[in-house]
Amino acid sequence: MKKVSMVLCLLAGLFISGYGAAGQSLPRPDAKPADLTKPVKVFILLGQSNMLGMGDVGPEATKGTLEYVTKTEKKYPHLVDTAGQWTERRDVRYAFVMQNRGSMQVVQNDWLSVRGKAIGPEVQLGHILGQALDEPVLILKACIGNRSLGWDLLPPGSERFVFEGKTYAGYKDDTPSWVEGEAKKPVAWYAGKQYDDDTTNAKKVLSELGKYYPGAEKYEIAGFVWWQGHKDQNPAHASRYEQNLVNLIKSLRKDFNAPKAPFVLAVGCGNPGRASFGLQIAEAQLAMNDTKKHPEFAGNVLCVESRDFWKSKEVSPNQKQDYHYFRNAETYMEVGNALGWAMAKLLNKTNK
Repeated sequence: MKKVSMVLCLLAGLFISGYGAAGQSLPRPDAKPADLTKPVKVFILLGQSNMLGMGDVGPEATKGTLEYVTKTEKKYPHLVDTAGQWTERRDVRYAFVMQNRGSMQVVQNDWLSVRGKAIGPEVQLGHILGQALDEPVLILKACIGNRSLGWDLLPPGSERFVFEGKTYAGYKDDTPSWVEGEAKKPVAWYAGKQYDDDTTNAKKVLSELGKYYPGAEKYEIAGFVWWQGHKDQNPAHASRYEQNLVNLIKSLRKDFNAPKAPFVLAVGCGNPGRASFGLQIAEAQLAMNDTKKHPEFAGNVLCVESRDFWKSKEVSPNQKQDYHYFRNAETYMEVGNALGWAMAKLLNKTNK
């Protein structure tokens, strides 16, 4: 990982809210493949719809799309080649899988580039990690939209809790909440179902590594990336978010046998996160940086502040979807940028 220190030197002069300036410092990728004698560095991305990707790619004439930001405003020059086409990294692979009707759907499996109609944070994150590392990189995203940490993504071992007279589900419970002594109303789901689906799908990809990184035979879980929060904006789930997040970090490291893998997350509520439950969740996420409250996370977990990346609807492709940051691609690029630099920073610490 000799390139990590070089990247961090660039980082020193390019700070926004403590992290690298968005999109201006990376060179265009060359066409060189990675050295497959080295294990693939796997970064697992999890969350809900904004991690899934809701930043519009086009059209170029619309403010806030990726085409407008890169081709009209000339930002993120590493994404566009001299012919005006999207660049491609041949040392970073991007696999995106999703649970669909009871089985795993492969949404994307290709070299890292801009493809399809929308992007998530993986684009800039992947470019940074590809530049930072000598090893081959696999960005492995396993998620779906409209999922809460307090119910759908509840990690194994999470216990029931009581809030304002109701008992709320622990892991594997099939009733979201109930009043003790009254009949439960089970649903066709259970607490943690999405956690189980997403981790199972990620493990399936890793078990067939050659399908997702051609020619690769070995891998190492190099880090986890989390961006989520909108679906937990209710009194009960917001009150429990910090505890659930701690359990999530520990569970993922255990499930993937990666006890020392860095974990980065962005403040993510799908809205400004400055008031009410959005603020409560943002504070719970930022609490992961508090080494007095969570000393075991010092130097291996980092939450990046992303609320300043919020763009108004007037400069965005969509006027209504505030929960998707008005589908502003620059927001998704800046979140990916902050996450990428944060991961590079933690990798540098954990490999010294």
